[in-house]
Amino acid sequence: MRAMKNIVILISGRGSNMQAIVQALTKESWPAHIAAVISNRADAEGLAFARQHGIATEVVANKDYASREQFDAALQATIDRFQPDLVVLAGFMRILTASFVEHYDGRMLNIHPSLLPNFPGLNTHQQALDAGVKVHGATVHFVTTTLDHGPIVTQATVPVLADDTEQSLAARVLIQEHVIYPQAVRWFVEGRLSVEGGRVQIAR
Repeated sequence: MRAMKNIVILISGRGSNMQAIVQALTKESWPAHIAAVISNRADAEGLAFARQHGIATEVVANKDYASREQFDAALQATIDRFQPDLVVLAGFMRILTASFVEHYDGRMLNIHPSLLPNFPGLNTHQQALDAGVKVHGATVHFVTTTLDHGPIVTQATVPVLADDTEQSLAARVLIQEHVIYPQAVRWFVEGRLSVEGGRVQIAR
């Protein structure tokens, strides 16, 4: 029997991807445990959901620290108390320092609302509309020191419709995020992901 994997999830808001992961883990009985949900904002809506599901919560408020380095050091210390096998960024709206990212090398996942390497950064749905692309989507990737890059685990696509707005496109992409992010996390906890030459291999 595989050992249970500890997962720590970082959020900044409602944490809808966190909720999707918690629900999938419970329904599908992965060999994993959500050890904690941590936010940089005390008012993050997702903290209430985590507490309702018996998950430990912590707040490490970035506004309490004078520098990004000090905040990341405090965040890292808090995360490591839970001995994570995997750190999941689920709408965590902070750019992380290189030393923090390197500490979790190979065990930190992020989801980005575009088909990377297209449209990194913010306002991805408007970027897609402005570029006139016919398909858009979301990407789950391992986190590296280059923002919104890193080996790609999986992607999902949606068509861009003629009458799409930023909001309507975002809503359709989010539905797909809630499918592929739990799937990618499950693959990780089942030991099915490996990175070779910058490419993710998924064992059957």
